[in-house]
Amino acid sequence: MVPSIPSVALNSGARLPLFGLGTWTAMNADELKIALRVAIDAGYRLIDTAAFYQNEHVIGEILEEYFKAGKLKRSDVFITTKLPFNSMRPAEVEESIKKQLASLRVDYIDLYLIHVPCPMKMDVSDTNIQKAFQRKLTTAKFTFENDVDHIDTWSVMEKYYKSGQLKALGVSNFNAKQIQDLYDLAEVKPANLQVELHIYWPQHQLHELCKKLNMTVTAYAPIGSPGRLTFRPDDNWPIGSPMEDLVVVELGKKYAKTPAQILLRHLLQRDISVIPKSTNPDRVKQNINIFDFELSPTDQKKLLDVQKRVRLFEFRFAAGHRYYPFDDVDLSKKGDEADDGI
Repeated sequence: MVPSIPSVALNSGARLPLFGLGTWTAMNADELKIALRVAIDAGYRLIDTAAFYQNEHVIGEILEEYFKAGKLKRSDVFITTKLPFNSMRPAEVEESIKKQLASLRVDYIDLYLIHVPCPMKMDVSDTNIQKAFQRKLTTAKFTFENDVDHIDTWSVMEKYYKSGQLKALGVSNFNAKQIQDLYDLAEVKPANLQVELHIYWPQHQLHELCKKLNMTVTAYAPIGSPGRLTFRPDDNWPIGSPMEDLVVVELGKKYAKTPAQILLRHLLQRDISVIPKSTNPDRVKQNINIFDFELSPTDQKKLLDVQKRVRLFEFRFAAGHRYYPFDDVDLSKKGDEADDGI
């Protein structure tokens, strides 16, 4: 039986499902097609992607397949995608939005986010931005575009919001000051913040700010992004695995659920939208099986009281940028204490 997925209201009046499919690192088209079909059949109605992920065209193909077969209507599916960091100048924003609409084979995007607050260029000719980015991490620095202001990027997004091609706007990986500054200047207020969020990095202060500003929150890496190691498999990541936390493991035994299901349910009960990524059909089906139980207030508090703190995505590739967002990161650390994720 397909579960009924709860949702939260966006400031645009639309509703954001609290559960969906993340697709970062899902670059194998055949695997992603299978995962998308399994997800949709299991009841997923939120799909999260980005220009940077290089898979919007695959998602568009599968959605069109379901639309043409009459299995879904466009209004049944909520699509979130993101503006890449190398297309934040106004003319580039226009071009990117048009390309992304075409790749997704839709007339509108439900939620469009600025992916990273740091405009930059990679100075590469490779059309596959993600592979070029992976090479760039280990070969050279990026060219920062410190003269691009967020509000100039945002103003173009507002134009497409007013035309109906973008139904809601938001940001990703912004810090509190960047959110507030943009909010104060924007005509169309941001509706959503997508950030790394899990028991080891619970983002309580940012969550409270978003509540104050009538913004919803989406958690990426809600179970700790074990798949991040496939993106850069050289151990160049902060160490932390929420799924292995003893509190999570014990609650999994108590509720007869997987650690991932416990972590997802925990955030769901905080009214935070979660987008776990998997292309494994069994895990795709497992992850959505979180609507037949509820964590007790006592057990929810146990997870809230976990003391370990680790940011898994530090964005060191943007260190030194005018808009580098994380003042908690010790940029002097190297090796296995650093990361270069996005």
